[in-house]
Amino acid sequence: MPDMSAHLALTQLVPFAAEELDKNKVTPGVLGFVVFAVLALAVWALMKSMNRHMNSISFEEPADPAAPTTPEGNPAPAK
Repeated sequence: MPDMSAHLALTQLVPFAAEELDKNKVTPGVLGFVVFAVLALAVWALMKSMNRHMNSISFEEPADPAAPTTPEGNPAPAK
C-alpha cells in the first residue's frame, strides 16, 4: 500500500510546514512583482498608443453649407 504511506507522510509534514510559515511576513514574492510589472508596461504601452492615435485625429469640421452665414461669409453666431 504505497498510497497509504504517502498520505501518512503528507499528514505528518503539513504541520511542520505550517509552523515555519509566519503569517505576518508573507509577501507577494517575485511572481507578484512580475505580474505587476507586466501590467504596468501594458498600461504604459496602451497610453502611448492612445496618445499617438489622438494626436493624428483632426478635429476641424468642414463648414455646413446649410448653416446661415454673415455677409462676409463667416458662420452666424448661434442663438
